[in-house]
Amino acid sequence: MITIPALGWRPRNYQMDAWKAWEQGCKRQLLFWHRRAGKDEIDLQKHAVSAMTRPGTYWHMLPEASQARKAIWNAVNPHSGKRRIDEAFPEEIIANKNDNEMFIRFKTGSTFQVVGSDNFNSLVGSPPVGITFSEWALANPSAWAFLSPILEENGGWASFITTPRGNNHAKSMLDAAKLDAWDKTSNPLGWFTQVLRADQTGAISAEGIERQRKIYAALYGKEIADLLIEQEFYCSFAGAMVGAYWGAEVAAAESRGRFKPLPIDPLYPVHSVWDLGKAANNPIWCFQVIPGEPGPRIVDFYRPDSDDLESWCEWLNDKGYKGFDYVPHDAMHQNWGTNRTRYQMLKDCKRNPRMVGMTSVADGINAGRQTIKVATFHSDDDERGKRVELGTDGLKSYRRVWDDERKTFLDNPYKDWAEHIGSSWRYLGLAWREIRQDKPAEEKKKELLLQVDGSGRIQGNMTVAEAVAARARRLRAES
Repeated sequence: MITIPALGWRPRNYQMDAWKAWEQGCKRQLLFWHRRAGKDEIDLQKHAVSAMTRPGTYWHMLPEASQARKAIWNAVNPHSGKRRIDEAFPEEIIANKNDNEMFIRFKTGSTFQVVGSDNFNSLVGSPPVGITFSEWALANPSAWAFLSPILEENGGWASFITTPRGNNHAKSMLDAAKLDAWDKTSNPLGWFTQVLRADQTGAISAEGIERQRKIYAALYGKEIADLLIEQEFYCSFAGAMVGAYWGAEVAAAESRGRFKPLPIDPLYPVHSVWDLGKAANNPIWCFQVIPGEPGPRIVDFYRPDSDDLESWCEWLNDKGYKGFDYVPHDAMHQNWGTNRTRYQMLKDCKRNPRMVGMTSVADGINAGRQTIKVATFHSDDDERGKRVELGTDGLKSYRRVWDDERKTFLDNPYKDWAEHIGSSWRYLGLAWREIRQDKPAEEKKKELLLQVDGSGRIQGNMTVAEAVAARARRLRAES
């Protein structure tokens, strides 16, 4: 006979509200707790209790599968010297365990697995009935969009635990969840949200925080150290993600009103810019260049969920986005599993591919930065707005690699869910200025007309230059 939670575990005082809400049936929790507040610990216990009371599949998900092993599967409690998963899941309740897969099968038939949100759509097996999204502010927000219908259908629970990382998708979720607050009686399907600072919990002393500040300052410098302390211990949402290339510029665009509802102007084509990376990971920005506006108008964003390039073209065609398609030079590589280049496939799909000029990553990043400073972004509650929001969340999260040996940020981007979104934006920064600012549609349709006036003279409706231009347009269209 064994009691779960095991080893006499009980929630800490400041954890009690969240634990009680979950015990009382709250199925959606979003917890912004300071560093070392026991976020993963309490959620491992949720999984243990759930696995014994409702047979099903349970996931503890981190942003990347590689970090999941270090942070959860192999993590040791410094106070007991035991692995955290062994404390939460004692041997008495386990049928078998697979260390390579970070997988546990319990005697009740339930399973538990530590996974990464970087490959959420490739996980196989029974759909989960309980998921922890750990370090949610760093995770791919598409994971929740993909998995939420599953939990909605089977009545499962989801717990999001994190510290802030600027004003990104996690903060947007908090703002929305506060408007749908959980109440056992009046709103049992709502959200329990909580922001806990270190000075509220008392879990870490002020002296301990200041020691950590000195450690950060030695690693990153005082400015970044202060920002990290505010984020990690005082749950501040101010400022950009540390190491982000463009976080400050996106924040400035938001504060200056350049995130707003944007109609698609029918007089000007919607162009697209692609990052042709691995199979399904090819985000596409959709934009217009309007004469008189200082920068591009970002009207849509598309992140394919398949590796079928033809279906991506179909999506763009269905939307009426038939401008130029700016692609990197690897578009000349053969498409995945075919003998045709991606460039040729775009042509076959009646698209208009154009090569983005080759340049260094650093120059592309600078072009992307300058473009954010003048761009406007569609922001609304419609489907286009939701898609653009996913793209701009990627811009906020696109960040540098940290070199732990040299104690500095490197110039190359960190390879996570935001990397290809940032790469695509780099190409947009290089491409949009090259677009010829076409005349409005009514002027494009203008063709040469000749008529004889009362005195017998032949009169035309165009100048010689306009007539030549019209003839050239017609020849291009026919070629």
